[in-house]
Amino acid sequence: MDSIAADRFDTSRFEASRNRLASLAYRLLGSAADAEDAVQDAFLHWQAADRKRIKVPEAWLTKVVTNLCLDRLRSARARRERTAGAWLPEPLLDGDPMLGPADSFEQRESVSLAVLTLMERLSPLERAVYVLREAFSYSHAEITEILGITESASQQHLHRARRRVTAARRGEVDPASARKIVEEFLAAASSGRTERLVALLTDDATAISDGAGLAETLVRYDAPQRIAAVVRAGFRPTPAKRRFAGGTPALHYALVNGAPAILFVLGDRVIGAVTFDITGGKIAIVRGIAAPTRLARLTQAWRRHGPDTPLIGQW
Repeated sequence: MDSIAADRFDTSRFEASRNRLASLAYRLLGSAADAEDAVQDAFLHWQAADRKRIKVPEAWLTKVVTNLCLDRLRSARARRERTAGAWLPEPLLDGDPMLGPADSFEQRESVSLAVLTLMERLSPLERAVYVLREAFSYSHAEITEILGITESASQQHLHRARRRVTAARRGEVDPASARKIVEEFLAAASSGRTERLVALLTDDATAISDGAGLAETLVRYDAPQRIAAVVRAGFRPTPAKRRFAGGTPALHYALVNGAPAILFVLGDRVIGAVTFDITGGKIAIVRGIAAPTRLARLTQAWRRHGPDTPLIGQW
């Protein structure tokens, strides 16, 4: 095999692993854009390596991507961004390959916005062990090879991570029930029925917004009455809001990171996403995401999305 053919063969081997590597990086970083950067950096490492010496490319690439992600999590810039209170996971439309694998509850849970947010409280190593074990089923022996730690340390990191992540577990919700709750939420918000909004929220409900990317920190609201008032005001269309949006969006129902969501769509562009965590038939967390940088990949996926009937055609 000549050098050109060998390079093509090696590139195809990398491309065969790209989606898996991207989904690993997304779980570790909570950002699709950062995950893509990490995978591209891994490709450069792959090109520069003596590939004849790499016996198991999948294992080698997993180790490289995991450690590139750990470097990012430990960087001073990442610490500043994530501790400043302005960080939210980047939402992804269901069906995005970056959300795979999704065969088990643990795998699906590991990309929920609730778990991705909670994993910010974990150390980088705890986060890596949790993702490698729960989402990709690596053994502790394999994790020691990837992270350069002992099996005992791997087990301890996993135990601590599981204990903390348990707090975000809300169980899986029946899709039909979830949609009904979201439709009731939208109807109550659009009509200004505060009492109905309050009834749809858990007693300890929380609402989080990125302020369309204009706020330096996330805006948080607690208490059902306060959340209902904010939601009612936020969902009321006004000429000023339409001018800010650049037109009159349509509101669509969608699944984002496995959870029900309302997408504000203007033309073929998603300009806002409101996601819901549901437990016990009520809404526990409402997230409002409108920063364009957080919606770029979701917009790309939406453009490939088949047409559907919007919940509200003109908001």
